[in-house]
Amino acid sequence: MFYNTNKRSISKEKGKFLIIPKSNCDDDPPFIVYLVTVSHSQWKERSAIRQTWGKDLRPNGKRTVAYFLLGYNTKYQSMILNESLYYNDIIQKNFTDTYHNLTLKVMMGIEWVHEFCPSVSFVMKTDSDMFVNTYYLTELLSQKNWTQLYTGFIKNKEKPIRYKLSKWYLTKEEYPQSTFPPFCSGTGYVFSGDLTGKIIAVSKHIPILKLEDVYIGLCFQKLNVTPVELNSAQPFHARKVEFSICNFHKLVTSHQVSPVELLIYWKTLEENSKEECWKKMEEFRWA
Repeated sequence: MFYNTNKRSISKEKGKFLIIPKSNCDDDPPFIVYLVTVSHSQWKERSAIRQTWGKDLRPNGKRTVAYFLLGYNTKYQSMILNESLYYNDIIQKNFTDTYHNLTLKVMMGIEWVHEFCPSVSFVMKTDSDMFVNTYYLTELLSQKNWTQLYTGFIKNKEKPIRYKLSKWYLTKEEYPQSTFPPFCSGTGYVFSGDLTGKIIAVSKHIPILKLEDVYIGLCFQKLNVTPVELNSAQPFHARKVEFSICNFHKLVTSHQVSPVELLIYWKTLEENSKEECWKKMEEFRWA
């Protein structure tokens, strides 16, 4: 049975999972779980992520792992089932997979973490066209004992778009206020594992909004959790950053990265360590 997206709150959109991966969370709790929103046809994107930042990694001995979030699409369901059996990294529920249901998709991922991987330290929601430097993110998150953390590329005093032809159009009935609360760009935001259950609980009282990142910001506003900068030098980028070895060793996200670019960037960084980068810079500086 499909979700009725006209209903007013996430709590009324509950349903059973169609596909859940075996997480191994009890025996080997992840430090970071990545929840990646994808469409069914993006098999190249999923393949590239599985070979790079999304594979089961252990930066400084801390496990990071990615899972792909999908709704239902009859045309691709057989392929997705087979892919899930092979890779064991797909989370799916029975709602129509459309942009307008993106909030349902992300809440599904958070629900899965809360139910099947509650011991996770951090959760990152991100997209299929992102470069994520899981090594640097792990380093930043390890620098202190974070609780109630919500971070990413912070947007302040953003206003709802009232232009009807816009992809992000909101009516005054959907969102009557003139500005959004502070929120982090949906290209990539991180929150601590202690917040997963709280997000689910508070979402029962917040009407669904198709703008997923704004919706999560509304949840955190209700929880009195304010987004914070993870580092004084902004490591999250909601735009495409021109690739350079040294720059990419010191960022967490870059947007609009193709599968081919992702594979090249990752291989280049693996072959050129951060220490080698700074050494070469010093040699050039004094040459």
